[in-house]
Amino acid sequence: MKKALTIFLLFATGLLCKAQHSIVGTVVDKTTREPLELAVIRDRATGRTVLTDHRGQFQLARQQHDSLLLDVSFIGYRTRQLRLAGGGGGTLIELEKSALDMTAVTVTGKTGIQSAPTLSRIDLNLAPARSAQDLLRLVPGLFIAQHQGGGKAEQIFLRGFDADHGTDVNISVDGIPVNLPSHAHGQGYADLHFLIPETVAGYEFGKGPYYAGYGDFTTAGYVSYHTINVPDHSLVKMEGGNFNTARIVALVDLLDQKARDRGRSAWLAGEALYSDGPFDYPEHFNRFNLMGKFITPLDKNNRLTFSLSTFSSGWRAAGELPGRAVAEGYIPDRFGVIDSAQGGYTSRTNASIGLVSHLSPRLTLENQVWYSHYFFNLISNFTFFYFYPQTGDEFRQRESRDLAGTNTRLLHTLPFAGGTLSSVIGAGTRYDAVHPGFIAHTRDAKDILDYIQLGKTRETNVNAYADESLVLGKWLFGAGLRLDYLHFFYGNQAPASDTAAAIYNGLPPRSGEAILSPKVNIAYTANSRLQYYLRLGKGFHSNDARIVIANKGYEILPAAYGADLGVNWKPLPGLFLNAALWWLYLRQEFTYGGDLGDQAVSPGGRTTRKGIDLALRYQLTSGLYAFLNLDLAQPRGLDAPKGENYLPLAPTFTSTGGLNFRFPNGWNGGISYRYMHDRPANEDNTLVARGYWIGDCTVNYTKKRYELGLSIENLFNSRWDESQFEYTSRLKYEPAPVDEVSYTPGTPFFIKLKYARFF
Repeated sequence: MKKALTIFLLFATGLLCKAQHSIVGTVVDKTTREPLELAVIRDRATGRTVLTDHRGQFQLARQQHDSLLLDVSFIGYRTRQLRLAGGGGGTLIELEKSALDMTAVTVTGKTGIQSAPTLSRIDLNLAPARSAQDLLRLVPGLFIAQHQGGGKAEQIFLRGFDADHGTDVNISVDGIPVNLPSHAHGQGYADLHFLIPETVAGYEFGKGPYYAGYGDFTTAGYVSYHTINVPDHSLVKMEGGNFNTARIVALVDLLDQKARDRGRSAWLAGEALYSDGPFDYPEHFNRFNLMGKFITPLDKNNRLTFSLSTFSSGWRAAGELPGRAVAEGYIPDRFGVIDSAQGGYTSRTNASIGLVSHLSPRLTLENQVWYSHYFFNLISNFTFFYFYPQTGDEFRQRESRDLAGTNTRLLHTLPFAGGTLSSVIGAGTRYDAVHPGFIAHTRDAKDILDYIQLGKTRETNVNAYADESLVLGKWLFGAGLRLDYLHFFYGNQAPASDTAAAIYNGLPPRSGEAILSPKVNIAYTANSRLQYYLRLGKGFHSNDARIVIANKGYEILPAAYGADLGVNWKPLPGLFLNAALWWLYLRQEFTYGGDLGDQAVSPGGRTTRKGIDLALRYQLTSGLYAFLNLDLAQPRGLDAPKGENYLPLAPTFTSTGGLNFRFPNGWNGGISYRYMHDRPANEDNTLVARGYWIGDCTVNYTKKRYELGLSIENLFNSRWDESQFEYTSRLKYEPAPVDEVSYTPGTPFFIKLKYARFF
């Protein structure tokens, strides 16, 4: 019986995987020798296209004795035309970097199931990130706001979400998660400032809960950054500007060309930043970053990657101000300060070891082990003398955390039923230990008057997923399934007299739950210029461990359900357009707590969102490019009556756009804008968070060995509010509290000069 089964399996495999005459090859960057994934290989005779895999490899069928005339293209590289014949061990095709040519952009089958590879590569080529904030703004429709000094993680807005500091947007760097669950300042807190912009090689993003490889916090979407494996060159860059702003960054390639030819790479990068900001009370904002990466082959089929980074930052903050404080002369102007003790300090150290093993030409195994140590301390005061008229409402949020995890992926491709089947099977673990974390009522940033929360947190996440993609002619069918299990522990250590002690007394300190998340992706590629796609999926965001235990395990992992119907279209050779209609339902919204005892995000009711996304990229001439993003959303609560069901601070209309230029003589840069429309600041829209329109400008002169640059933020010196919140606050001498919108003023006209040296 066993022998018969073996013969049957061999026969079935032979029918599905018939031997074909084919062209095989590998596409790499000519300078770095790095493989280029998703490069487009086009047969000029038939128009058929295939894409390179994660190893830069491709296979294209041919008649037995024919050679093929191919176009090989990749965004940001010069297209090559060459004739290849079959046989041998495959052809190495080297591509050289060049100015972006939109005519070479091709709509391919995988575009419908990947996040947005075309948009991300176009944008990173046209507008390289200048700061950690710019890294997030690269994602179409994603807006950020800073409201507590430069060192705090940015507030994130995407697809009708005020995602606070990361509650509904999953962010990672080289496989290391950035989001921190059960954080002292809020669930999913994602501080990306440890990433040096000059080390970013690329990024992926996806909107909605449609991606099996991404779990917790992936409701509005995800953003995944990848750092350089092999630098193009070493560099030293110096920047200086208004408000005593200075920055220096260096990236040094540590190995020579011989080592690079053997597949080895090692580099070290560092960054130092200082700024006082535009405030009357100088921020003394400082940040220090150091990162290194080493890559070496163990043999021809195994490659080891080791990276290490460390980051620290300290700052003072003017904080958020009620409008009446300026109007009534309590402070001299909108850049003043009420509580000068506000500010913070944070640090994070990351280590990662990864091993990529090519088990066969079609089978690859990726393993990663990572570890981080994190510290956070923040002093804030939003309500001043509302809760405690005698001592004030100042409070501290603090935690020390160790976190570690593993990531494993098995990637496999094979011919199947006349098409190509791509499989990804993955698994991961994560463990967070906070020892301890607390929120405390303080005075003058030193004296702890009482603890609002104090305790140890332990959180474990174990996950597994499978993602299958089948390309059959013009159709792509994708299905994914993800399983997550989360276990929570919160040990209350607050004094017996504290309110928190009464909440947790008698409750079991542990709870756990599993969630299954299916995904479906379908795409129809009519030709190399037009594609339609449909995405359906379920995702989730976890609750804070403190809330899980307090609520006795109720709604630990509230689910999100989404649908996207979209199109990728090239109506003209130099024009690329992506548009999508989308809908999203959440079983439980996270809401920001404005009370002193509720400064983290808290669970709310059911919500729904629907909207339209539009992204357009157009090459007007060989060196002039236009871009436009329009994002409409209608966010609403489902458990409140009409007129009282607005979602505070959720964006309803945002837009970014501009013109970029890049000329052969070395001049490059652009002018751009970002716009956010007025939006409700509370549930009944009686308070409004004012919108803004801001223009920015950059001009660079780049040569082989150096670059000179000038950048201007808020080109027209617009008066705008970067962050806004509804607070009931009371100033020191006021007889009664007032409910209104408090704000952090946005940066005025800000000019910065840059000099970079390449070697």
